[in-house]
Formats: sequence, C-alpha cells, structure tokens
Amino acid sequence: MDFIRFVGQQCARDISKFDFFRPGDNVAVTYEIVEGDKKREQTFRGDIIKIKGEGISRSFTIRKISDGIGVERIFPFNCPALTNIVNLKKGRVRRAKLYYVRGQVGKAARIREKKFVQSIAENLKGKKRKWTFDNSVLYV
Repeated sequence: MDFIRFVGQQCARDISKFDFFRPGDNVAVTYEIVEGDKKREQTFRGDIIKIKGEGISRSFTIRKISDGIGVERIFPFNCPALTNIVNLKKGRVRRAKLYYVRGQVGKAARIREKKFVQSIAENLKGKKRKWTFDNSVLYV
C-alpha cells in the first residue's frame, strides 16, 4: 500500500497554480482539446457539484444548464489537458455533495453567493460600536 501511495505522489500534478474552490462555487475550467494535429482550448463554466477521491484519483464534477438541459462534466485533478481553473463566485452551501440541484429548475437551481463582510479597520478595533436604526455603525 505504501508503494501505491508513493507512485501516486510522484505522478501527482501541482495544482497550486489553480484557484482554490469548493462545492457550490461557480468556476470556469479551461482545457485543451486535440482534434487531429490541431490543439484548441475550450472553457466549461458551471457550478461545482462534488469533489471526490484523494491523491491521484481525485476529481470534481461541474454542472451547467445549456439550452434548458443540465450538462455535467467530470474533470480529474491530475488531467494534463487542464489548462486553467478560475473561481468566479463563492457559493453559500451547507453540503459537500449538491445532488439536489439536479432536480431543480430555473431560479431554484441557482446557488446563493457568499457575501463577505468588511473587516473592522485596525485603528477601530476595541472601540465601542452602536448600531443605529438604519443598520449603520457609529463609533463612540
């Protein structure tokens, strides 16, 4: 078993150049297609439904809606055809496998975007804050 793990580590591809993503995120995956002697790049944009496996066999599934039909594609992390992965939106989900999206249509199939709250500036930390009726913050 240690030999298999060793071979997997030696063959594994460095994925640190790609953006970090999790299930629920909207990503654009650029991959290379070889047609005869020509090569071209194509982009597949959609939501991450699942990430499975570990090591050399790790893969992720992307789902998009194309002309009203759901299309899913599985990409291995270790695939040499992968050129780039760009994280477009962070999704707000509470599950690791988003199979429930397959049964939803229209607006229900959308995944909410995670909104980040601005952090308090360093010079304002520790000071008392009061909330006003219009949800703005007053520093006292």
